[in-house]
Amino acid sequence: MRPTSLSLLLAVPAAAYGAAVGLLVPRAAYRLAVPYGEPWRAQCPGGHPLPGWVGLARCAECAARDAPDGRAAQDRREARGAPGAERGGSGGRGGAYGPGAAAPAVATALACALLAAAAGARPELAVWLLLAPFAVLLAVVDRAVHRLPDAVTLPLAAAGAALLGIAALLPGAAGSWTRALLGGPALGGLYCLLFLANPRGLGLGDVKLAVPLGVALGWYGWGALLTGAFAGFALGAVYGMSLVAAGRAGRKDALPFGPFMAAGALVGLLLGGLTV
Repeated sequence: MRPTSLSLLLAVPAAAYGAAVGLLVPRAAYRLAVPYGEPWRAQCPGGHPLPGWVGLARCAECAARDAPDGRAAQDRREARGAPGAERGGSGGRGGAYGPGAAAPAVATALACALLAAAAGARPELAVWLLLAPFAVLLAVVDRAVHRLPDAVTLPLAAAGAALLGIAALLPGAAGSWTRALLGGPALGGLYCLLFLANPRGLGLGDVKLAVPLGVALGWYGWGALLTGAFAGFALGAVYGMSLVAAGRAGRKDALPFGPFMAAGALVGLLLGGLTV
């Protein structure tokens, strides 16, 4: 089906929703972006507690201090040698807060707008809009530390299957819940075989992420699933070869594959939504 005027109109509020929700991604990404074996971050680089999991990575105290007036006061304290002069790595001057708010917000807004244009006013659109921010979150974390946390990937698979089960009961649904349930283990099994064949090429996190992506892609059928899987590999290969050609990586360097899996799944969902 071609995008209708209604589906194109839905893309506008979907983009606004995606931008708003994308602003909540950086704090969770910062807290989760730690090497294997380390606990999730509970403090900002300045040592201040980070309440909750949604919002900006920069805490309110650091944001106030890094504002123009706050920096001026900090500089005056440093000049006097007064208490509180230490920056502690908390601000933009050497702090490591992870991604800013703009990139996740733009990525989530774009994904939500495209999904709305492709799916239109179908029940599954609500599922895609709910799951998209978590896919962006996983992509950001994987890009930062080459890790796809089980705390997100495994619940995402269960949530995707449950939400699509509800969508299948509503009028106008264009997919198959049975195929969705089969698509998860099918794509996960494919990635498991690839991991066993070449453990240096893929990680177990990629195998686990393949399950929720397979559930989503399976909703629209095996063609959408194969398209999404192929698109992910193709995008990853193009990116890797471009880095090698530019001398920024070697042929044996490990690259985070999660962002390309998510992008490939988006391609498969768009195709599925437009063709069912």
